[in-house]
Amino acid sequence: MPVDAADGSRDLPGLTACSLCSGETLGTADPLPGGQPERLNRLSGAGVARVTFVECLDECERGDVVVARPSGHRRRAGVGPVWFERLAGDGATGELETWLRAGGPGTAPSAALRAMVMERSVAAAEPHPGTQSA
Repeated sequence: MPVDAADGSRDLPGLTACSLCSGETLGTADPLPGGQPERLNRLSGAGVARVTFVECLDECERGDVVVARPSGHRRRAGVGPVWFERLAGDGATGELETWLRAGGPGTAPSAALRAMVMERSVAAAEPHPGTQSA
């Protein structure tokens, strides 16, 4: 079932992905037509998360950067986003899907996902002038 943003009854986590580096990790070796952006769009289409692509998350050297945003009720409880690097491929996206279905930010990620978590300092988390935060 596709996610309908106008449906206020859905309290899904969100994903923000960099459109410029999405698919960079696997490159031409990715067997899926549409690559990593297609995998993320499928998560949205399955009702797992709201997916947004932005032009840049200012972490270019980390490739396939994805920010998991907490659902509304978790955000109101003080849960923050989780940043991932090099999150690409069927295995990593499957781990992400399982974690999101379990609640996403605010729940413990699997060991495989923890290996992709980017530690962000307060200074790094602040948006640069002229950019939007995730």
